[in-house]
Amino acid sequence: MKKFLLLFALCGIAFAACKNTGKINAGEAGEVISDYLDAYPEYETGRFNFGEIKFNSKSERLELEKYKALANEGYIDLEQQEGHKKFLSKDSSFVYIVKLADKAADLVLKQSDDKATVKVATYELANEKPVNFNQVNEHQAKVTVTLKKTNTVFAPFQKSGNAHSDFITRTYRLKLDKEAGWQVVK
Repeated sequence: MKKFLLLFALCGIAFAACKNTGKINAGEAGEVISDYLDAYPEYETGRFNFGEIKFNSKSERLELEKYKALANEGYIDLEQQEGHKKFLSKDSSFVYIVKLADKAADLVLKQSDDKATVKVATYELANEKPVNFNQVNEHQAKVTVTLKKTNTVFAPFQKSGNAHSDFITRTYRLKLDKEAGWQVVK
């Protein structure tokens, strides 16, 4: 009886080892892409100025409102140094000291003396859109997915390139690695 059970277990292992691992479906491809995006997230960046900043005209007042909104949420510290109200004029001059707060650390990618590169939008795999899947051969596949855009608090500082779209589409190439399974290749 023990020999029969041992023989049955060995046949099961051999059958599992001989299973065709070169096949992948759209659901599995979506999981591979999701794991890849967890390790290497997609995002957009923008430039953010800090330090001593002078706001003069009416158009710069809109910029000041962006900074005040960030200060209200705790991402920056905003301290007015001086302000000159011009008599009978709509234009005034205000100097502020802008400092990045600890709360902004997750969104700051690169920083110099008075400028920072910040994440203005992040992208996640959209669950409601299907995965467009094409298996090229037994060891390679092309997967096109829709990534949903989520704006960060620094979104007002982004360039207007993708500002009018709530999603992007990306095509990833998958390759079968015998030890690791299906993986995204760059």
